[in-house]
Amino acid sequence: MEIKSVSVIGGGTMGNGIVHVFALKGYNVNLVELTNELADRALNNITINMQRQVKKEIITETLKEQALQKIRKIVSIENTPKESDLIIEAIYENKKAKLEIFDKLDNIIKSDSIFASNTSSISLTELSSNHRPDRFIGMHFMNPVPLMKLVEIIRGYSTSDETFQTVKELSIKLDKCPVEVFDFPGFISNRILMPMINEAIFALMEGVASAEDIDTVMKLGMNHPMGPLTLADFIGLDVCLAIIEVLYNGYNDSKYRPCPLLKKMVAAGKLGKKSGEGFFKY
Repeated sequence: MEIKSVSVIGGGTMGNGIVHVFALKGYNVNLVELTNELADRALNNITINMQRQVKKEIITETLKEQALQKIRKIVSIENTPKESDLIIEAIYENKKAKLEIFDKLDNIIKSDSIFASNTSSISLTELSSNHRPDRFIGMHFMNPVPLMKLVEIIRGYSTSDETFQTVKELSIKLDKCPVEVFDFPGFISNRILMPMINEAIFALMEGVASAEDIDTVMKLGMNHPMGPLTLADFIGLDVCLAIIEVLYNGYNDSKYRPCPLLKKMVAAGKLGKKSGEGFFKY
């Protein structure tokens, strides 16, 4: 199957990054948001990010303008073009909300289209159980999408080989590096990353070292570009907690128990960079 028209549901950090990448590669892409204001904000962020690429001479001004012309703003999920070959859901990490979106889309989009979710931890098999499971797949892009090469391609229990191959080839056309992953909680990236972040928070809670020194050890001792507590702040502590809880519930293993300090900070609204304060102040 050849993918010509793409619709991305959600224009937040991940969604607008995905739209950005598809548009630069010449695809007609629909940016679907709940309101006109949210859609305009997403388009503004895409324009700003593309302009940064122009300044760094990664792309030309002409390519930027051509890419922006490829993006079509759609307000309301119900208005998602039915002829879309690929739907990528990129909303926040909540299974109920994602299922509600696919419930709506199933009655709108043509039957041979592929459904994909950018979920970073939720079971693809559960998301796809009532939504064309053979044509349902995970496309977990990394943040920031325009810069990061990796895409985890997650097979649900019933994902067909044809669907997988189509999405793999598409990822390569986007100049990404696709990695095949099977449907386990957290997949590869977050199954390894989130326990590390969680353990760093335990170390902080137990007074092993300060937040600055924990991050310094991981940067200078392990050659990480960013310390785990800073990274958690950039991801969002609420997002980290949601993913860790998926791991904890999915594996029923105490090694994934969320750190009490993380739960307390989320309850207090200290979510990291987006709230102005997490393990560090912004």
